Amino acid sequence: MIDIFNYHPRTSTEVSIGQTPLGGSQPIRLQSMTTAATTDTTACVQQAKAIADAGGNYIRLTTQGSREAENLRHIQEQLRADGYEHPLVADVHFNPNVADIAAQIVDKVRINPGNYVDPARTFKHLEYTDAEYADELARLDQRFCQLLQLCRDHHTALRIGVNHGSLSDRIMSRYGDTPEGIVESCMEFLRVCRREQFHNVVVSIKASNTAVMVESVRLLCRVMEEEGMAFPLHLGVTEAGEGEDGRLKSAAGIGALLADGIGDTVRVSLSEPPENEIPVAWKIASYATQRAGHPMIPGRRAEAFCYEHPQRRPTQPVADIGGRNVPVVIAAAMDGSNDFGAQAPDYLYVGTNLPPVERRHKDIGYIVDATHWRDEENVFPAYTPQTEMLMGGQKAKRKFLFLSYLQLDEQTRACLHKHPEVVVIAQSNHPNRLGEQRALAHELWCENLPNPIVFFQHYAHRAAEKEAFQLESAVDMGALLYDRLADGVFLFNQPAPDDEGISLADICTTAFGILQATRQRTTKTEYISCPGCGRTLYDLPKTIARIKAATVHLKGTKIGIMGCIVNGPGEMADADYGYVGAARGKVSLYRGKECIEKNIPEDEAVERLLALIEADRQAAR
Repeated sequence: MIDIFNYHPRTSTEVSIGQTPLGGSQPIRLQSMTTAATTDTTACVQQAKAIADAGGNYIRLTTQGSREAENLRHIQEQLRADGYEHPLVADVHFNPNVADIAAQIVDKVRINPGNYVDPARTFKHLEYTDAEYADELARLDQRFCQLLQLCRDHHTALRIGVNHGSLSDRIMSRYGDTPEGIVESCMEFLRVCRREQFHNVVVSIKASNTAVMVESVRLLCRVMEEEGMAFPLHLGVTEAGEGEDGRLKSAAGIGALLADGIGDTVRVSLSEPPENEIPVAWKIASYATQRAGHPMIPGRRAEAFCYEHPQRRPTQPVADIGGRNVPVVIAAAMDGSNDFGAQAPDYLYVGTNLPPVERRHKDIGYIVDATHWRDEENVFPAYTPQTEMLMGGQKAKRKFLFLSYLQLDEQTRACLHKHPEVVVIAQSNHPNRLGEQRALAHELWCENLPNPIVFFQHYAHRAAEKEAFQLESAVDMGALLYDRLADGVFLFNQPAPDDEGISLADICTTAFGILQATRQRTTKTEYISCPGCGRTLYDLPKTIARIKAATVHLKGTKIGIMGCIVNGPGEMADADYGYVGAARGKVSLYRGKECIEKNIPEDEAVERLLALIEADRQAAR
């Protein structure tokens, strides 16, 4: 077991799951899911051991039918014989009878409210009268109580796991595709659990859209509190993808919630071998929870708390920063470097080392310290509270002020009121820098100071620690972006003197990646790919690699690559195109929510997908 410091401002009840309880005063638990067919005992045991050896606490297996559910017994027996006592979790969709079988074998059963008794989502708008809706709820109630009794009899825990992509047509008809609908899908089941006094329940809400996931989980916490519930929460971003993109999505979404003390167990869903997920989950959880016990931030509005703003913080645009503009990226190159890689920042802070005109990038704004500013094209001054008195004498159209909440005195407030052309670069050295940066944004909002805010985060990673830099910066920036407080991001890494640190190119790529992961700004092709499981009907990693290689140039295009039908059409509902496993060796292609070609032979499917995309592009010209 990896003992991550337990930081739970949100109080949750403890749930018994085999020999590894969850919630309450327990540490944050980590988990992953096997990708082998659940009928293959040897392969599942090997993968389960790999997950456990990597530090996973729980091991989940897909159970699409009775054969798979029954074989869980053999998998469990072999693991126990080999000394592995880790709880097993059965993942069930579409068939409540399978959940009944699994509940008598494993330590926890996951069901999906969207398809437990409701039919699979059709994406058709169906009208339900109040009486029809009530009848459907009664049918759900009756069938669900049967499972609860089996779980009670066999001391089996239950996860009510809502996936955004598989909301039922019944829920969609009443609530639409909204966080309110996602939460209500979960609450219908939780209310039955409470009435039946079944408390061994874990809850999750997942989505491939990280902004929807964070908003929905925050709303669920509020609704559960209002209704007197404190069930522990499982956190995850479903269909996050693989590589750096998958890690950034997961860190931004999961980390934003953990930073607010929300979450009791974590699964990072990567389209990679399942054991790869555990160290990533550990790094996210250990970093996000390290602020526990920090000293309070003084001030009347300085407490760190969870924002749920219905809109982005209103700001007065300063050229391309703030207002309705997408968030900008600022980077730093104190040595005058221009090695940005594939994505140049919008602005480059160079301190006192402004490159000569012939070495400047024509599409980048350069920021210099105010003491060294001269009135040159596309060069802008930066101030601190100690140099802000220079502001009135310098006529730049854009100005930048490095500022922390603890530096926001009356003189600086007056300066910001007088100079709407100032962009605040929010920085913090407080142990809880997220809390201080939120406090600064909130104070400016309450003081009717509409200056845009770019959030600055400082790191000190060596070159070999690129993944840690990416995960930590995604955790830090994710919460501020989901809070709708940020008009830009500024990542800075200062390595040890004997190390070259994270390259400027990698810093820029990470900043743009975080904006894309949080759905704030799109600068490249978006891939929504599932992690795979025993339902996956083709070689997922190879297929992802082929599709990426052929479509990486399609900036702004969203492509879903899904192993099976469970969440396929739903989680990629906002994608432009979808590639979904339909049967063994068969693939279906989607344009948006519409299935365009069914049951294509797998060896033809990638080429047919590319042909579909190219045909649409030609038609649009």
